Amino acid sequence: MEQLQVPRGSGIVLVVDDSEANLKLLAMALDGVADVMVASNGREALEAVAQESPDLIVLDIRMPEMDGYQVCTALKRDPHTKDIPVIFVSGLSDIDDKARGFALGAVDFIGKPFDIAEVRMRVTTQLHLKQAMAALARSNEDLEHRVRQRTTDLQRALERYRKSSIDTIFRLSKAAEYKDDDTGAHVIRMAYFSRIIARTMGLPQELVDGVFYAAPMHDVGKIGIPDRILGKKGKLDEEEWRVMKLHPIIGSRILEKGDSELIAMAEVIALSHHEKWDGSGYPHRLGGTDIPLVGRIVAVADVFDAVTSHRPYKEAMSFQDAMKILEEGRGRHFDPAVIEAFFAAMDEIATIKKSYSDQSSQQLTGAELSIPSAVKGEFQ
Repeated sequence: MEQLQVPRGSGIVLVVDDSEANLKLLAMALDGVADVMVASNGREALEAVAQESPDLIVLDIRMPEMDGYQVCTALKRDPHTKDIPVIFVSGLSDIDDKARGFALGAVDFIGKPFDIAEVRMRVTTQLHLKQAMAALARSNEDLEHRVRQRTTDLQRALERYRKSSIDTIFRLSKAAEYKDDDTGAHVIRMAYFSRIIARTMGLPQELVDGVFYAAPMHDVGKIGIPDRILGKKGKLDEEEWRVMKLHPIIGSRILEKGDSELIAMAEVIALSHHEKWDGSGYPHRLGGTDIPLVGRIVAVADVFDAVTSHRPYKEAMSFQDAMKILEEGRGRHFDPAVIEAFFAAMDEIATIKKSYSDQSSQQLTGAELSIPSAVKGEFQ
């Protein structure tokens, strides 16, 4: 295949025409506008494009064996060549012929006989348009890359922030539990219990993960309760019990007006986890479904772990006795549906209780509240 080269211009143009005179005339017209490749028929044109992709194709319509329409159709079917702009060259003046050409994907028509100035203008316009579109594509690609990179950076930062937040939550929760449980195991266990219950109840994953992170802050209000009351080994008197029952309100005030969904959920849990299904709980004597669901879930998790854990003022209760306590509280202290889910997941509950025993949890940190890979909600 013959190739005529001219000084580098704005790109590479493939000129396809079965007339050698037309090829030379078009190459001369494009001198200084672009580098020119030539092909004398449709087959040669497709072979040339397979070797080097031009920026533009100037394509004659009337050619033997394979006409310009067929060449254009083949080019547009190939994913590698479909975006190369095609200018048809023809002596045809029928509007239907031009309509057919545009329908096949042509970007312009050049009529015969050629006007050199017109050829240069039309080719230059299409080359500049192609360059502008390529520049725009590169710019978009660069922008998309930067957006992806920024998104990745933000996700990593968010992940670090989440881990840091979980560690802070744990330490704050542990401070509240310190007088009762200096290992921090209680807040870890009841967080897992709460998540297991919520998942067994078929709640949305966002809520399951949210209660997991928020549950450890259920007793943060104990920070405001005097040590002499928290650490008392005997039964609390009436005044001491009145003070102790303030810790849900204190916890709510500590957590109120937080700027995240997680803290908002923790506030609800702190305020409602001592309410009872029959309305006899505290601090607001809510009953039934007036008690927020997360509070009802944490109530069961908290009581179960509390009664099965050793404290300086009491011995741990056996699993069997603890389950009797929960069963007796069904419909009175506890939401029956929550109790049902707890019993259904008893094997999993027992595994968590054993894994995070007081004896094996002396050095717990917030890392134990590992962030599940399925987290969907924005619990910052």
